[in-house]
Formats: sequence, structure tokens, C-alpha cells
Amino acid sequence: MALQDGPGDGGSTVIGGRCRLGGRLGRGGMGVVWRATGELLGRAVAVKAVSLDAGADPAGTLREARAVAKARHPHVVVVHDVVEHEGRPVIVMELVDGGSLADRLAGPGGPMAPREAAAVGLALLDALTAAHGLGCCTGT
Repeated sequence: MALQDGPGDGGSTVIGGRCRLGGRLGRGGMGVVWRATGELLGRAVAVKAVSLDAGADPAGTLREARAVAKARHPHVVVVHDVVEHEGRPVIVMELVDGGSLADRLAGPGGPMAPREAAAVGLALLDALTAAHGLGCCTGT
């Protein structure tokens, strides 16, 4: 089953023998993120499958996971594992429930107030600064 298409079998798709897929959480230019359940601990997780159509290098997925796994920051998701599915790596990470920034902006509250936008920007800057300090954003 291609992770780009999604499970059509009522959640019976298991990734890497460890994570049972649920619903799709999001899709972007680089791939798809799914809600899943870790089979061993019964923990809700997210799995990210990078689209090879986007020109992604499977080795780059592993580099991304290793880089993010170094970060210990309240605004950076925890990477739990990398498993293989259909010959490519899939990142298993912390599931953070909540909407996306796009959802927030399109919602009934409309655009953010300047103070809220500044707080979001500062939190993002703080996370990127932490990642950069670990060498996560240097391309090495």
C-alpha cells in the first residue's frame, strides 16, 4: 500500500510491523503525515512518509530524523523511531493533537492579533535557534 494513498482497509495497514495507520493528518509537497498507533505500547503517534515523487532522497529522511532526534525543545516534536515500509524509511514521531497554523488562520477567529502572531513567531524562532545550535539546520 502506498502511503501517499492512505489505508483503504479500515486501519489494518501496519508500517514496519510496528505502527497501525489511522487517518491522514496532513499532506504537503514533501509527503504525508498519518495518525497511527504503536502496536507494542498502544501509544498514539504520527508517521511521516516522505514522497519520493518530490525528489526526496531516502537517506535524507534518515538524516532529517537523526537531526530532529537531537533536539530537546518544547516546540520540536520528539522522534521515536524510523521504520522501513515498502523499501523506504518512515519517521515515527510524537503526535501533537491540534490544528495547523493554516487551520487557525482560516478559522472563525480569522487573522491573528499582532501579539499572538509575535508569540508564535518567537516560539518558532526559539525552536529553530535550538535546532541550529545542534547542527540540525546546517545541511551537514
